[in-house]
Amino acid sequence: MEQFLIAHDLGTSGDKATLFTTEGRQVRSYTASYDVHFFHGNYAEQDPENWWDAVCEATKAVLDGEDASRVAAMSFSAQMQGCLPVDKNGRPLRDSMIWADMRAVKEAKQLEDAIGADRIYQITGHRIAASYSIEKLMWLKANEPEVYEKTYKMLQAKDYIIQRATGEFVTDYSDASGTQALDLRKLEWSDEILNAAGIDKEKLPTLKRSIDVAGYIQDRVAGEIGLHAGTPVVCGGGDGPVSAVGAACIKDGEFYLTYGTSAWIGGTTTEPFIDPDKTVFCFAHVIPGKYMPCGTMQAAGSSYAYIRRALCDDMPYDEMNKLIEKSPAGAQNLIFLPYMLGERSPRWNPDTSAAFLGIKPEHEKKDYVRAVIEGIAMNMELILKAYRKQAKIEQMNLTGGGAKGEVVTQILADVLNVKFDMPDCVEAATSIGAAVIAGVGVGVFDSFDEIKRFLKFEKHVEPKKENQKVYEELKPVFDEAYHCLVPLYEKLAKL
Repeated sequence: MEQFLIAHDLGTSGDKATLFTTEGRQVRSYTASYDVHFFHGNYAEQDPENWWDAVCEATKAVLDGEDASRVAAMSFSAQMQGCLPVDKNGRPLRDSMIWADMRAVKEAKQLEDAIGADRIYQITGHRIAASYSIEKLMWLKANEPEVYEKTYKMLQAKDYIIQRATGEFVTDYSDASGTQALDLRKLEWSDEILNAAGIDKEKLPTLKRSIDVAGYIQDRVAGEIGLHAGTPVVCGGGDGPVSAVGAACIKDGEFYLTYGTSAWIGGTTTEPFIDPDKTVFCFAHVIPGKYMPCGTMQAAGSSYAYIRRALCDDMPYDEMNKLIEKSPAGAQNLIFLPYMLGERSPRWNPDTSAAFLGIKPEHEKKDYVRAVIEGIAMNMELILKAYRKQAKIEQMNLTGGGAKGEVVTQILADVLNVKFDMPDCVEAATSIGAAVIAGVGVGVFDSFDEIKRFLKFEKHVEPKKENQKVYEELKPVFDEAYHCLVPLYEKLAKL
């Protein structure tokens, strides 16, 4: 009888559970939503009890009418860079500061002053930022010392679910590499960073591989979560590295682009990918012995959503894509800087904002819509340039909701000068990745090569040379436009 694998995509707005067979067939999917509490401008917290309730609800929903004894394993793809302090019994001592919480600016500066930005990047593969877990734990120690003292372990979102389900306090290397406290080469907690941060190493969970079985469903929660006691729970990983598996980038030198609300270019390498310009960052992979470099821009699909709301009266995206086709490549030299939410890669500037440049009387709605997609693509091309300094990239896999629009895909191919191969499940990369991790973890699959059970690549897009010529002339103008506006961004940020 066919066995099942349950994949949880534990995101910011909800938990999406998906039930797969071990043959790679998706049986059903269910999403249970929860809220984020934003306050004080840059604080963002979630109640971990809501995570647990969502996981229990979603697990039961996907197993409705099925025999739970057929579940071979459960695993996770989850939001990263959180900070949830728990006591020895696994009880939360406060709500979790999630990845979007940026309150630890002072602590990030303290860490930079103590070690230096270059040294931090060399150890962890990441730039110093207030978004990382260790800076948040530093904030907790300084501002809520009574909570810090009671803290037994700091957990990430999936790690809390694992602890609640199995009783084990663990994290995997991929999630650990998003805390800014993991030595990327040694794959162990960095004494140098923890000493500088003033953080007790004992407050960090035990490190495991993503494919390790963290534990087994306990009797006391079996009925609550809808699984049989003794069901294996495999560690899983952070959503970024897991998505690389779901995009079928599992071998050294394979890269992919995910186009969604944000967009990123990631891949798989055998050695840590250290960029001298720090344009991209690097995680420990969910695939043992591999690394996952990543360059993420903030506002890809969200820029398109903005222009849809502001200029297109919320018309369907299919209709907007038809508008794009009526505008020529280059949008009649109309340029859009896609910095709606500040920017991570490639600018690393929180003060940036979006702009249209070169507006003339002949520009119509169709040009504005096309310029938005082209601006997103040109920003992604700057990220790709950082990779191309160390790797030859002529082909990438393409995933994410934005990959469903043919004209959008074509623009990306033309601007980045790559061939795109697209799987039949463009929006399920993280769920599929978590399912494969679960299967490898319990020996149902021999290796990550079994991703081929889940995906078929039947659609391919080649760059068009005639469009490439147009974009090659616009790219340097796009880049220069940003640099010309940097002084204005600084002045606007002070208003």
